[in-house]
Amino acid sequence: MTGRLFGVGVGPGDPELITRKAERVIREAPVVAYHAGPGRTSNARRIAAGLIRPDHIELRLVYPVTTGSPPRGESYEEALRGFYAEAEAAVASHLDAGRDVAVLAEGDPLFYGSYMHLHIRLAGRYRAEVVPGVASLAAASAALQAPIAFRDDVLTVLPGTLSEGELARRLADAGAAVVMKLGRNFAKVRRALDAAGVLDRALYIERASMAEERIVPVADVDPAEVPYFALLLVPGRLRL
Repeated sequence: MTGRLFGVGVGPGDPELITRKAERVIREAPVVAYHAGPGRTSNARRIAAGLIRPDHIELRLVYPVTTGSPPRGESYEEALRGFYAEAEAAVASHLDAGRDVAVLAEGDPLFYGSYMHLHIRLAGRYRAEVVPGVASLAAASAALQAPIAFRDDVLTVLPGTLSEGELARRLADAGAAVVMKLGRNFAKVRRALDAAGVLDRALYIERASMAEERIVPVADVDPAEVPYFALLLVPGRLRL
């Protein structure tokens, strides 16, 4: 019998936000897989480090590229397609051997998560289960003590990779908004917030729920120092 595939959300950073089900699945699976950037440690593994035993088989899935230039003259998309094909084969080899594989995912596995690429490729061939996790926007809202949306507000979640004009248009139409994937996109996002007339409502946070959590006024943020694990929250307006 083949093994089972688990996409396990380990939450935004604080190990205490790992759910009881995620903890059980990680402990019981003989293979623990996780994504990591080139030359970097895996944030998902760091969050779940207290649950990983010496007898666990660890499968490190290393991206060939993150935000830099891809190797060998490939396009970004070509490099990632090759990586996901290799990751699929590596995970499948354990499943074919009858070993369950728990793929760790920061936040929630199906919310801007890398796990979804494995799930799409493997779930039709193997038994698969997704264990939801606390998403970063929930952790950010809690840390900022700012409700995301009120009553009939429509919440819009935007990646900072969109064009400045598209960001401004969607922000202007949103009752409440979260902008993720900031990093080098921050200066563009801040201009879009200003153009949409919501800059004064925007709240900025880095590494929500992690030990390095940092809340900074938007006006004081240095665009050159914005990490990947940062987001902007534009709360809805309270109406009683």
